Amino acid sequence: MNHLAGFILIFILSLQTSSCNNYQPVKQSVNTISMNQENFDTITLGAGCFWCVEAIFQQLKGVHSVESGYSGGHVVNPTYKEVCTGTTNHAEVCQVTYDPAIISFTEILEVFWKTHDPTTLNRQGADIGTQYRSAIFYHTGEQKQIAEEMKARLDAAGIWKDRVVTEIVAFDTFYKAEAYHQEYYFQNASQPYCSTVITPKLEKFKKVFSDKLKEK
Repeated sequence: MNHLAGFILIFILSLQTSSCNNYQPVKQSVNTISMNQENFDTITLGAGCFWCVEAIFQQLKGVHSVESGYSGGHVVNPTYKEVCTGTTNHAEVCQVTYDPAIISFTEILEVFWKTHDPTTLNRQGADIGTQYRSAIFYHTGEQKQIAEEMKARLDAAGIWKDRVVTEIVAFDTFYKAEAYHQEYYFQNASQPYCSTVITPKLEKFKKVFSDKLKEK
């Protein structure tokens, strides 16, 4: 088992908490972040409840912004209520904009795979439904290649009893979630779901990635 695989195994086991190659350009939604910083990159990730994903990635050095929203479905401008029915096929995602000179895409994916269970289909803990699926919506051919290679290495290492089910698909459209979902954890840390599910995971995350955290 290589170093990355072993590290991920240790971290994943500590996070079992129940909860809520050619470049091919992909279509950008009008709802996508406007990129004035030409040296920044963007990736769209689904790893369960977007409140948790947002709270984690906001902590990382090199991450410029994190927005919660919906991707991968067939309904235009879906509402949170619609997405929760599972009929729109959207995943709850976070669109992460980052500076690759400070944090690489590989490092972004290490955090992604170490902070959720990528072997449970359409589920993270007690949060069940297609909207909670593990997903990487790549924006470039290079991102696709790196994600697929990392996923293959994780499966080959046999870290989990079950295979990694993370879907790796081309980014199409990102719909920003309602305003009250943005910065949700940091504005509602005492809310039961936040205090019992997100806070413990954040504490473990911060211990493992202490060298990658933004200065307070």
